[in-house]
Amino acid sequence: MKILLIGEYSGLHNTLKHGLVHHGHEVTLIGTGDGFKNYPVDHDHKSRFFSRPAIRPFVKIIERLTGINLIQVEHGVRFKRLLPLLSDYDIVQLINEHSIRTRPSTEIKLLKQLIQQNRSLFLLSCGTDYTSVKFAHDGKLRYSILTPYLNDPGIKANYRFILRYLTAPYKRLHDFLYDNVSGIIASDLDYHIPLKGQPNYLGMVPNPINLNKLQYKSPSINKGITIFHGVNTMNYVKKGNHFFDEALDIIKRKYGEKVIIIRSENKPYKEYIRAYDQAHILLDQVYAYDQGFNALEAMAKGKVVFTGAEQEWLDYYQLEKDTVAINALPDTEYLVNKLSWLIEHPEKIKEISLNARAFMEREHDYKNCAKQYLDKWLNAMD
Repeated sequence: MKILLIGEYSGLHNTLKHGLVHHGHEVTLIGTGDGFKNYPVDHDHKSRFFSRPAIRPFVKIIERLTGINLIQVEHGVRFKRLLPLLSDYDIVQLINEHSIRTRPSTEIKLLKQLIQQNRSLFLLSCGTDYTSVKFAHDGKLRYSILTPYLNDPGIKANYRFILRYLTAPYKRLHDFLYDNVSGIIASDLDYHIPLKGQPNYLGMVPNPINLNKLQYKSPSINKGITIFHGVNTMNYVKKGNHFFDEALDIIKRKYGEKVIIIRSENKPYKEYIRAYDQAHILLDQVYAYDQGFNALEAMAKGKVVFTGAEQEWLDYYQLEKDTVAINALPDTEYLVNKLSWLIEHPEKIKEISLNARAFMEREHDYKNCAKQYLDKWLNAMD
């Protein structure tokens, strides 16, 4: 089959593409590269003019005065130029509800043409969208990336990119997609839970990970324990990174030279990976029920990851607590206690490391995940 993947976050569509190619399909990926992460794509429609540093102050002024984001406009213009190349595909999958990353009204127009010139359209719930944001905003989760905002509406500015999904233009885009896609697939529990019961929901497919590219390394703890905390400052509040920073300050005072703490900010993907390779423990995110791509790749390499590993996740995969990953909670004392437990019982690091790799091989191998996507697409098209 000919398959078109639109948009990219965290490398998911790149890895899915490799899995689909393994099964003999022709796959094209189009996207903006996801900002500074600069993920590879076959066709690039990212902003080049309005994203230039010298132009950005002008872009911000125009947005403040008119509400028009010129970078989004440019994304749409560049995508439209590529539309003639994006035809006659059996499957088109969008990475999420705002996959073209242009103005919602423009996105609808572009999607209409895309639908006309291809066989079927599917939507992946990966990253924030109307359904997951509304579910969290209505307080239907114990905690979520919206928890800091719900506790303190004064930080609303930090959530403008998330809360926009609840505005009328994005709601219209959401409604258009739900009326026109052949089905919706979730990438992890954080999106699966809000989608349960939706009539066009096809179920969850775990994030695909290319384990061939991720060599497992058994942790060596002869020279102390290394903890890595990688921060994307744009998501600092939403991922609860301040809880990790507070916990690490206490751990540093408590254990001194027994621990090595590495902290980085806004590293491109490849630099981020190199930075954590030497770590035993990786601190990922607090406000999640399941793991994202960074956490999964670290688990595949044998790191002990503090991330979303809630009871719903344990139940879904039939796991025991603290055997594959450490559930991170928005509680500094809790995080300190969990880190202390690992530092004082280094044999647990080795045990969890082995379990993490085995779990990845069992549930997240990219070839198996690609096959699950194929099955869901084909069943929905019958």
